[in-house]
Amino acid sequence: MSDGPGLGAHGGAGIDVNAKKKGTRNEHRSIALLEAAGYRCTRAAASLGQWDVIGVGSADIVLLQVKSRDWPSALEMEALQGFPCPPNCRRLVHRWRDRQRLPDVREIS
Repeated sequence: MSDGPGLGAHGGAGIDVNAKKKGTRNEHRSIALLEAAGYRCTRAAASLGQWDVIGVGSADIVLLQVKSRDWPSALEMEALQGFPCPPNCRRLVHRWRDRQRLPDVREIS
């Protein structure tokens, strides 16, 4: 039962807020990993684009989609694969599972 907008333990709005918070936290965790590897990162906050994080390194660029729990759907993967990028650009997906220290990583060719 919901106690009001965004307050209920089982209400729709409360679940959406928690999912957004979890996604944001995982994006920041992925940024920390990229920055530790020498990338300068920016987060596309509140963007409806295909990439959540863009990392620029000395030799390449990383476009990153961050997911919590599930891999991207077939439709999402098709859009990510079709995204035009230069030869020195890598397209990655980080999937964070609950209570996992590091993400599962897939490179999109």
